[in-house]
Amino acid sequence: MIRSTPLDINWEPDRSSGEPITEQIVGFMCARISSGDWPIGSRLPSQRVLAERFGVNRSTIIAAIGELADYGIVEGRHGAGTRIASNTWSLMLPGAPDWADYVSSGFFKANNDTIQTINRLEFDRSKTRLGTGELDPRLFPRDMWRRVAGEAAAEISSLGYPPPEGLDVLREAIAAHMEAWGISCTPGQVLVSSGALQALQMISVSLLSAGSTVYAEAPSYIKSLQVFQSAGMKLAGVPMDEHGLDVDALGRLMGGGSQCEGMTAAVPSAPQTSLPPRAKATRENDAVLYTIPTNHNPTGITMSEPRRRALIASCVANRLPIIEDCAYQDLIFDGDTPHTLKSFDETGMVITLGSASKALAPGLRIGWIVADERIVQRLADVKMQMDYGASTLSQWVFARFLSSGLYDEYMVSLRMQLRRRRDAALETLERLFAGRAHWNVPRGGFYVWLTFDDPVRTGRLFQRAIEHGVLLNPGDIYDFEGDNSLRLSYSYTTPEEFAAAAETLASLV
Repeated sequence: MIRSTPLDINWEPDRSSGEPITEQIVGFMCARISSGDWPIGSRLPSQRVLAERFGVNRSTIIAAIGELADYGIVEGRHGAGTRIASNTWSLMLPGAPDWADYVSSGFFKANNDTIQTINRLEFDRSKTRLGTGELDPRLFPRDMWRRVAGEAAAEISSLGYPPPEGLDVLREAIAAHMEAWGISCTPGQVLVSSGALQALQMISVSLLSAGSTVYAEAPSYIKSLQVFQSAGMKLAGVPMDEHGLDVDALGRLMGGGSQCEGMTAAVPSAPQTSLPPRAKATRENDAVLYTIPTNHNPTGITMSEPRRRALIASCVANRLPIIEDCAYQDLIFDGDTPHTLKSFDETGMVITLGSASKALAPGLRIGWIVADERIVQRLADVKMQMDYGASTLSQWVFARFLSSGLYDEYMVSLRMQLRRRRDAALETLERLFAGRAHWNVPRGGFYVWLTFDDPVRTGRLFQRAIEHGVLLNPGDIYDFEGDNSLRLSYSYTTPEEFAAAAETLASLV
């Protein structure tokens, strides 16, 4: 067996620092791996040599190597020494802030006034919700629900605390469902959350450091929330085009280009802009990409497969982990459902989020995470601190929907209904706004992203529409700058209700 030359290390811990020596060693090694100076497969010197180089006892080296091994950053191979095994998500585990560090008054930043108004008026039955991100309750599968609820009453004998990772029966059902998304995973790689939003909260407080940069499409659903900002992260917008997130623009944001120009040559990108360089990656300046590649919220764009492959290649080259939000993955009704980014992931680069809220029932409050088992275990500990596990009844119900085939049966009908509503909405927009605005044609999901051709004071339009019984979602709550746009939704209203509300909107514009 060929043995590679061990890494050459010329560093010593600072004994005048208040930080424990072991933590200094772990931090030093993580920084070298994160920066790319120590690539995957590199061999560390022996424990004896490391102890001599660092000027510490061998027991200190054993403790530091043990901590790195627990997080999957290094691994020992018989006869080959200790080698670097991971350079992405695992690096964010040691030293990451605990949930307890954040439990204090004022942790959650307030939403802006427009979002708070929307959240309040969505429960006002006198308003037509023309931009809402929810299915029409009239599409709820009541007969299927009665059947599953009856089975629950007959079979569930108790409702004790569930495991924080989720019920085994649901984790198994989700792992099987992931095959349709092109993801091969075990139940141990699945964690059940109380909705996908909680999954983002858990990631933000346990895997990301304060001061980290979160890249996201511009516009982006995440811009309308404060989940990352509340945990001390910074958001940076990445331009989009008709194929999805602009990989070359992301590369420029990171300071090194996309590093996969050959893969993107056939896919036109958004116009080039001057973007600030990305600082060299360190533990204090971590970065991650948050993206919704399928039925993007709010634009409705579905990322093309060449763009997906290019994005994965660029993120691997730049050691940029990905949070892939697949809340709308099951809602493609034009063409084949695209494979997830996770299906192209060979390095553990991608954490994938799913949700029952968009396709079935938001009131179930069931979401899930697919990730490396070490990440699942870390997040399960945070989940335990948050709420002792998602609702046992909700988990059981969703598991039965998935495993019985009822979910797939229901999805056939739902996609037909949504396609019909989308087509009717597009006809309405053509009739009322042709020559005044332009919009996309989504392949699925809930949304049409409408942009006015001439400047419109969308804040004033939002207020006037409320006075006339129509609740809008202005585009600037999702974007990093004013965009003259609206997120319109055909999921909550019938074609007739959408047309009436759109006519009110046209008259106000």
